[in-house]
Amino acid sequence: MEIGQPPPQGEGVARNVRFTTLDNLVKWARSSSLWPLTFGPACCAIEMMGASMAKSDLDRLGVFFRPSPRQADVMIVAGTITQKMVPVMKRLYEQMAEPKYVIAMGSCAIGGGPFAESYSVLRGVDEVLPVDVYVPGCPPRPEGLIYGIMKLQEAIRRGETRGEKG
Repeated sequence: MEIGQPPPQGEGVARNVRFTTLDNLVKWARSSSLWPLTFGPACCAIEMMGASMAKSDLDRLGVFFRPSPRQADVMIVAGTITQKMVPVMKRLYEQMAEPKYVIAMGSCAIGGGPFAESYSVLRGVDEVLPVDVYVPGCPPRPEGLIYGIMKLQEAIRRGETRGEKG
């Protein structure tokens, strides 16, 4: 085919048209537009903030932090959760839009960390919320959180998340 000539019938369509189901399109849209709640009760929140800065640039993945649970669909639990904080965390989770997802970030959120033997510390967020992705470390690097977000996006596209209903 020469430059300036129209493509033969069907060849242009094969290059420019994709076929999929509506369900796959919705999963792609949800995974490409995650809005995490700015919820950082402890030191891992500094690393979460670092992941949203210009060097890491979560915006390129479609991740935009939201200040309100009514605008968010992802809760990143970044740090130690005390027993006193559990009702607040549950209330924030219940106010989030469906479908909603949870990322447990850091050793404290995953299993209590060095404070696990304390009477006032929750020994893992998964005791009260359905966690989709675990990001280990104390504190985990921003790159670890970005990797966790990418894993969450893959799980949403496959339909393998715990937060989805239906």
